Amino acid sequence: MSFTQVPTRPVRLTRSVLAVPGSNPRFIDKVPGSAADAIFFDLEDSVALDQKEQARKNVIAALNDLDLGDKTVSVRINGLDTPYMYRDLIELAEQAGRRLDLVLIPKVGAAADVYAVDMLLTQIETAKGYAKRIGIELLIETPLGLRNIDAIAAASPRNEAILFGSADYAAYSGARIDGIGGPNPDYHVLTDPDGGSRATHWGDMWHFALATIVAAARAHGLRPVDGPFADIKDPDGWTAAAKRARTLGCEGKMVIHPSQVEMANALFGPSEAEIGQARRVLDAMAAAERDGAGAVALDGKMIDIASIRQAEATVRKADLLARRT
Repeated sequence: MSFTQVPTRPVRLTRSVLAVPGSNPRFIDKVPGSAADAIFFDLEDSVALDQKEQARKNVIAALNDLDLGDKTVSVRINGLDTPYMYRDLIELAEQAGRRLDLVLIPKVGAAADVYAVDMLLTQIETAKGYAKRIGIELLIETPLGLRNIDAIAAASPRNEAILFGSADYAAYSGARIDGIGGPNPDYHVLTDPDGGSRATHWGDMWHFALATIVAAARAHGLRPVDGPFADIKDPDGWTAAAKRARTLGCEGKMVIHPSQVEMANALFGPSEAEIGQARRVLDAMAAAERDGAGAVALDGKMIDIASIRQAEATVRKADLLARRT
């Protein structure tokens, strides 16, 4: 185990992260009834330029007036290269900061982007006397952001999660996509021409970016979350993409339609077997401490610090799920 310790962050449920356009009051009003673990009100891509200010007002009103229960609440602000970002951050934090859990920064390209948001939030929280610190989520949507991801992930103690935006990433990298979050049939290999018949094997064009995001997130104690799958009429395609993300280590997936929420909650939640094993790990640790043992073992295998932390996080998530249920 490295002497460098991975920092711990707040444990939150992010099996399903529902995107809600800030310019659509009808969608906003449905948020309290959603089963999504987390929601982010969007002030960026889904909002037309002439609706930016009204969308910001809508979101502030929603934060102050709606009963959002125990959902994790985030707002995607506009980019740092726009004239809307600073008003987004100041008005949201000053007028509804006590109801805001996280700020989602789009198209993060460098650690300085995170520093700028952190600085403004710190000044606002100090001026307003907030006791709760607002966290930061990082949306990686550009090759620049992916190249600088380690510095970005370490840029602020407010950082909690890294999310992947495949649509904008494809646009900025010049990639050709067949659908947001899905595969492309042109990304494939052929088997050798034995006997004249060749099989086609599709590849996963998102693997490198998503695996890089997961590695950076875990290295810095953050939650990795996969991006959306846009074809809401293809639940099998959504499931395949989500299973890929879960297998790589993602804790959840951004969803753009209510029909995807229950699928995400079912797929990304810890299983009974995982919860049971986590409790066994913690019981073994408690027994070792009680007996004064210098090492912790379970089923003949040594348990390291990373396994204990993972078990603690799994049990905390299970407790959060139990309370929600």
